[in-house]
Amino acid sequence: MRFRSQTPGAVLTNVTYRRATRVAASHRSVTAAFAVLVTLAAVALLGSSAQAGVAADATGRATLIRQAAQEFGVPESVLLAVSYSESRWENHRGRPSSDGGFGLMDLTTVATVPDGRGKAGDPVRVVDTAFRHTLDRASQLLSLPVDLLERDDRENVRGGAAVLAQYARDLNGGRLPTAVGDWYAAVARYSGATDSVTAGLFADDVFTVIRDGAVLTTTDGQVVALPATPEAQESRDQIAALHLNTPARPSDGQAECPVELHCAFLPAAYQQNNPNDPGDYGNYDTADRPATLAVRYIVIHDTEGSYAGTLSEFQNPLAYVSAHYVIRSSDGAVTQMVPTKDVAWHAGNWWLNAHSIGIEHEGFAVDGASWFTEAMYRSSARLVRYLAAKYNIPLDREHILGHDNVVGPTPATVAGMHWDPGPFWDWDHYMQLLRGPVRPIAPAGRGLVTIAPSFRSNRPVVTDCGSGTCVALPPQPSNFVYLRTGPSDSAALLSDAGLRPDGSPGTTEASDWSDKAVAGQQFAVYARRGDWVGIWFGGQVGWFFDPHGRASVAGCGWVVTPVGGVGSIPVYGRAYPEAEAYEGTSITPQSIVALPYTIAAGQRYPALAAPTDYYSATTFNSVNTVVVGRDTYYQISLNHRIAFVRGADVTITRAC
Repeated sequence: MRFRSQTPGAVLTNVTYRRATRVAASHRSVTAAFAVLVTLAAVALLGSSAQAGVAADATGRATLIRQAAQEFGVPESVLLAVSYSESRWENHRGRPSSDGGFGLMDLTTVATVPDGRGKAGDPVRVVDTAFRHTLDRASQLLSLPVDLLERDDRENVRGGAAVLAQYARDLNGGRLPTAVGDWYAAVARYSGATDSVTAGLFADDVFTVIRDGAVLTTTDGQVVALPATPEAQESRDQIAALHLNTPARPSDGQAECPVELHCAFLPAAYQQNNPNDPGDYGNYDTADRPATLAVRYIVIHDTEGSYAGTLSEFQNPLAYVSAHYVIRSSDGAVTQMVPTKDVAWHAGNWWLNAHSIGIEHEGFAVDGASWFTEAMYRSSARLVRYLAAKYNIPLDREHILGHDNVVGPTPATVAGMHWDPGPFWDWDHYMQLLRGPVRPIAPAGRGLVTIAPSFRSNRPVVTDCGSGTCVALPPQPSNFVYLRTGPSDSAALLSDAGLRPDGSPGTTEASDWSDKAVAGQQFAVYARRGDWVGIWFGGQVGWFFDPHGRASVAGCGWVVTPVGGVGSIPVYGRAYPEAEAYEGTSITPQSIVALPYTIAAGQRYPALAAPTDYYSATTFNSVNTVVVGRDTYYQISLNHRIAFVRGADVTITRAC
C-alpha cells in the first residue's frame, strides 16, 4: 500500500497493493541459532544410525530410498539428496507439486495443474517439462502405469532411481559411475532444465546437501537423515555432453543478482496514468538508495497468485503495486522488476518501503508445503545473501522480515495488514541457508528468548477461513507458537488491541496473528512457570508452551522500557521526523500517529536504533527529497510485528 497524501494528520492511501482477487490474502523474526538446534538434532539422530537414511519407521520413506538405490546402482547419498532437493522427502499426499511433479522424486511430465489453491473450478496452467518427462520415462523403464508412479511411494522412488541411473549410463557409455562426484551431470539432467545455469544450480544444491547432510521429520512423522559427507566433490567434466543452452545475462546489465544465479530483468511499470494528475502513477518510486536512504530490511512475501500472473500485474501501471524480485516455485527462477536503488510498493508501510527490498515468492500461504520448494528456498537464499552483503543488512530476523512482520502505519491500517508468507514458511531452514550469525546463548532467566520451535515436529491446529467457511487444515509443520493469557492449555488465546478492540480472544485461523509468535522473533521474558514462558507481547503478557526449552533459545540483548515516572508510552508504525525537521522545505510535515497499543511501566521489548526520516515522493518523475529528523526512534519486537517507540519515551538497558 502506498501513502501519498501530504496533508498533515491525514496520510491517506489511494489504492491497495494486492489485486481484488486476493481478498483472502489481505486478511491474511529466525536467527541462525536454529542452525545450532537442528545440527544437534542431526547429530543425535545420526549417532544412532549406521547407514544413510535410516528412518524411525523401518518400512518408511528412508528405507524405500535405500532399497531403490541398491536396486538401480545409484549411491544412496545421491538418491537421498536428489529427493530432498526435489520434494524435501514429502509426497504431497499424491497431489502434484507446483511444477506438476509427483511424489518423493517429483516425477514430471507435460501436465495441466491448478493455477490457484487446487479447488474445483480453479483456472489451470500447462506445465511443460518437455526436456525432462521423468514420469513418462520411469513408466517406460519399469513397465508400470503412470498413475501408480504418481501415488505409490515405493514405485515413485524406484522410478526416480531408474531414470537417474539411465541418465548416468547415457553419459558413461552404458556404465554406472563408481564415484559419487561423477553423478553430477546425471543429477543436472534430472533437474529438467534446458539451460546450463539452472541445471548447474540444481546439481550444486544436491551436492551441497550431500556434503552438509540433512535431517527432517516429514509431515507424516517419518524421520529421514542423510549424514554429511564433507569430502564429496562433484565432477563437472560431462556437463558439456548435455548440450544445454547457455543463457546470456541481460545486455543492459540491469539484473542485480549473484553471479551464480541467473536472473531475468523485466521492468515493472513506471508510468503516469492520468495526464491531468501527476500524482496518479504506477508502480514504484525512483530513488537513489543507499546514497540518500539506507536499505535496512528485506521483506519476504508470497504472491497469492501465479508467477506469470504476478509478473503481468507488476507491468500494469494501474495495479499500483510492485516488488523488486519475483521467484518461481518450480525451479527457483528469479525475475527482477524494480532496481534496488528505487522504492517498490510492496510492504503496505511507506517508511518500510523506503528502507527495504521486497521479494515475492510464487505460492499461497495456506498451501505453503506445495509451493515453497527447495529450489525456491535456495534461490531466494542466494539472492538475499547477495543483497545483504551489498547493502550491509544483518542476516537476522530483525532485518529479514516476513510481510506478516510489517506493522500497519496507522490505526486504520493495522487490521488489514497482510500475513504472508504465513505459518508454513520454513524460517529455520531458510535462515540456515542464509548462514545468519549465531546469537549468544544465555542461561534461562529474565533475559530474552528467540522463538524456535522445531519446524518439522511443530504441528499446531491451524484453520483457514479464506473461503468464508472455516476448515481445519491438514496437520503439518508450522513456524509459530500459540500465545495464551496464562501458563495453561486451558487459558484463552491472546487477544490484540489492533485486531480486537473488544478484547475477544484470538483464534486458530491462519490469518489471525494476534496470538502467534513466529520463528526467529525475539522477546523479553516476563517469567517462567514450569514448561511455560511468559513474554511481553503487544502490551500484555503472552504465554507459550516450551517443554524442556525446545521451542525457544535464550539470549541477551538490548531492551527498552518506559522512562521512570510515566504510566505508559505510545507505539508508532513508522519513524517519521518531528515537525521542525521540515522547515525550509516545501514538504508538508507528516503526522505521527500512535497505534492502538501502549507499553506500560516495567514492560520490556528488544530494540534496535532506527533512522528518523521521511522520503517525499508525490508525483511522477518528481525530484524526491529525504527529510531527516533529530528525534531518536527504536524498532521493537512489539507482537507478531515490529513497531517503533520514541527514544525520549524509553530507557534502553541490557537484558540477560
